[in-house]
Amino acid sequence: MFIGVSKFTGGRETRRMAVWFAAFACYAGAVAATSGAADGVWGTWAAGGYAATAIWLWRSRGTAGPLLVSLACALAAPMIWLAARAPAIADVSTVARGAGLLVHHGSPYLPAAQLVSWQSYNPYLPAMSVFGLPHAAGLAGVLGDPRIWIAPVSAALLVAALRIAAPRGVRGCPGSWRETLRKTGLLLASPVLALPLAAGVTDPPVLALLCFAFACASRVTDARASLVPGARVSRAASARVSRAANGYANRVPGARGRPGTWLMLAGVAVGAACAMKATAWPALPVIAAMFWSRDGARTAARFAATSAGTAAALAAATAPALALKPSAFFQNTVAYPLGLTHQLTPAGSPLPGHLLASTGAAGHAAAAGLLALAGIAFGASLVLRPPRDARAAVWRLALALAALFTLAPATRFGYFGYPAGLLGWLALAGAAKTARGQASPADDAVGVLPAHGAQPRFTEAEAGQGGQLVGVGVGDVREVAAEQHLARQA
Repeated sequence: MFIGVSKFTGGRETRRMAVWFAAFACYAGAVAATSGAADGVWGTWAAGGYAATAIWLWRSRGTAGPLLVSLACALAAPMIWLAARAPAIADVSTVARGAGLLVHHGSPYLPAAQLVSWQSYNPYLPAMSVFGLPHAAGLAGVLGDPRIWIAPVSAALLVAALRIAAPRGVRGCPGSWRETLRKTGLLLASPVLALPLAAGVTDPPVLALLCFAFACASRVTDARASLVPGARVSRAASARVSRAANGYANRVPGARGRPGTWLMLAGVAVGAACAMKATAWPALPVIAAMFWSRDGARTAARFAATSAGTAAALAAATAPALALKPSAFFQNTVAYPLGLTHQLTPAGSPLPGHLLASTGAAGHAAAAGLLALAGIAFGASLVLRPPRDARAAVWRLALALAALFTLAPATRFGYFGYPAGLLGWLALAGAAKTARGQASPADDAVGVLPAHGAQPRFTEAEAGQGGQLVGVGVGDVREVAAEQHLARQA
């Protein structure tokens, strides 16, 4: 959906971007014409901004100015307008109310006896309430609106995700801060993120956390995965291999952090996302399966433990009274989204799962069964053919989420922003192009999301050689080559 943006973007690339923004303008216009409330307001603001951006891009070689226009008209202006002058949508009011309940009662959920309408339910997991704490602390107006805090947090996470995934290079190369900010601006200006951020939908921070987790996961390397399968390795050789991998960042210019640090960050990001919304849960087995196939069971177990521990810690911190009221948690976060309560969720886009469930009890059971079968097939695919790298993992998660959202009894079209956003981030993270649209030697060397095959393998004898860099992943080896290439060019 997205294309790369470069400092040296030529006329052809800017015109391609112009075509995309023209399509965005058509979409925003359709939203303005067919929707009311927050979506309609966003469409009115965004349609003009996208159209102006498309015209400017078509007639210019630069991208910074047009992107600022689109960000102002499609994100900042409608967000402030809606926060200041329009009634809050259910997402915003639910987060704000949950934060108030958390502060006063230790849990963001109303007890079962007080769930008298669909607006009484809080389907989000406990950590989502942190965005409502400014309102609970007494901030009124725009500053107390949760969306005002969701937007910068999401933007910061996307900047970090793109920066981590970007190649390192000289100023003007795709790894520069300027390029990272431009790519972030393109993501935020697209309808995939601009509409939910402006309206106050709670999906963007979860999506941004998942992108950050995949970026960190692409940097993880386990030393044992670089050894020949089945080879007998002494403890001394294994220790030398581990030291080589863990000390790599300190010895080689251009390396970025220890593998264990990236593993921990990936686990914390996934755990935080899982503590906010259940839509993030499929990411945990996908990334764990990638680590298992690429780096071994121990790395996968460490990642899973970090994610689960982070989610549990955040849940305990943001709902300390949860253990005393487990029924309230079940009613709000499990029974209500599955349509098992008297008050049904308004999430009812005409997708196959919802259409089947709306036919009656038998149809609802059939939809739930199809959803369960899709989950089983998803799990089996991770065991039988696990993803080998971050790119494959992103694609696997995007396809799985699209299938699950299609078959869910209670669903909405907005959920498809997850797969669209993941693939958009992947396209931008992997778009390392020169002005002529060809990958430069440095770009090819430092791309961290390559569709590469197996990592290099070393025997025990090779592992024990002095100064041998072992246990490092393909992305790290390519990064060293890039540094050498840049040094030669200088």
